[in-house]
Amino acid sequence: MKRRTFIQTGMLSAMAGTMFPLAVNAGKPAGKFRGKTKNIIFMVSDGMSHGTLNMADLFLQRKEQRSSNWIRLYRENKVTRALMDTSSANSLVTDSAAASSAWGGGKKVNNGSLNVNADGSFNKPILQQFKEAGKAVGCVTTVPITHATPAGFCVNVKSRDDQAAIASLYLPLKFDVMMGGGFEYFSDSKRKDSKDLFEEFRNQSYQVALTSSEMKNTSPGKPLLGVFYEDGLPYSLDHLSDPILSEKVPTLAAMTQKAIELMSANPNGFVLQVEGGKVDWAAHANDAAGLIYDQIAFDDAIKVAVDFAEKDKNTLVIITTDHGNSNPGLIKSKNVDQKFETLLKFKQTNDWVLYGINKDFSVNQVIERIYEAQQITITEIEAMSLLEDYTKQDNSGIYNAYKLPFRKFAQIQQNYTSIGWSGMDHSADFVELAMFGPGSAALKPFVSNTELHSFMLEAAK
Repeated sequence: MKRRTFIQTGMLSAMAGTMFPLAVNAGKPAGKFRGKTKNIIFMVSDGMSHGTLNMADLFLQRKEQRSSNWIRLYRENKVTRALMDTSSANSLVTDSAAASSAWGGGKKVNNGSLNVNADGSFNKPILQQFKEAGKAVGCVTTVPITHATPAGFCVNVKSRDDQAAIASLYLPLKFDVMMGGGFEYFSDSKRKDSKDLFEEFRNQSYQVALTSSEMKNTSPGKPLLGVFYEDGLPYSLDHLSDPILSEKVPTLAAMTQKAIELMSANPNGFVLQVEGGKVDWAAHANDAAGLIYDQIAFDDAIKVAVDFAEKDKNTLVIITTDHGNSNPGLIKSKNVDQKFETLLKFKQTNDWVLYGINKDFSVNQVIERIYEAQQITITEIEAMSLLEDYTKQDNSGIYNAYKLPFRKFAQIQQNYTSIGWSGMDHSADFVELAMFGPGSAALKPFVSNTELHSFMLEAAK
């Protein structure tokens, strides 16, 4: 399922520039930097509301009797923590393109743009700056590598929607590691211009990996392009439940580990962006299990990064999100603990469930499919309500092309899980920001998203 490509903003958004002055230029960090940071790992759980972080920790306490790695860093007082404003140049509610551009280019831009100002001028992306300084640079993600968050660190494009063009722009940059989904933007059989970008990358001495095993067999010395799925990678829960997917498609933690292995061979150090992009997609779909399992997959990547940083002593790890999304939460109800623990039995996401139903299904078939996937038994009335939406499918739209009843299904599930949602889109929350390693002590308690651009540059001198 493709996520919405930009945020629809109303009158409040249009008034934001006049009623609520927004900082445009990056500010200077308040603290003093001691020494120099050799490596930076910038980690983004895309679309992570506070409730997402909270529920993932509660889930792991019940599933594995442990805290999440992110919350453990808080519990053990190992990080400097702050809140971050996420607004864009034209809205209090950002999209991922403007949010990543604030980090990547150091200035707030309009939603939908990648490091392009309203007057058409460009802000030089931070990975280009670090590459020119001699560092290895790269991005790994669970959505297309051409998607907004990685692209905001890499390129200047007026519209984030032009992912085929973004794929072409990556080639001359010669970044060291680029891994994620988005097969259709590189394959000659999928691109409108029939260009075989995989072959073009190979001709530029890239190692090209299309499976997990091919990724594992790569070695330092040559850059790596890894594209493992069309569109985004499978949701982590569906990935865990399918042996074929588990074998073919690497996890975010595995991609992060491989990227560090390849890039740390550079004597000048490296800068790596890591994105848990499917967290955002699950939030758009109000898919509680999809959300929590992908947040945990991102959390596993945090452990990889922090473990490396603890041994290396020269690596700054930045952990954050670009914006909230749908603001989910565990809501008080009768037997709330037991209802939440129902998620422990889920084998598939709502995405898997709903895409497998069609208008010819009977009420009993809907009930059986949901029980098979999630071990909850909905009522006949609830099943009939879901089936009604399958008569309205017209395969139009961007985010939910088939008009599948994600919102309705989530509202039904709340009776069984006690997880509620505020909506199906981005929010203007001040978000979590944590730093570990050299330079982290300079973090202020409250920052604008643009400040992280200069923070990284100054930390690395």
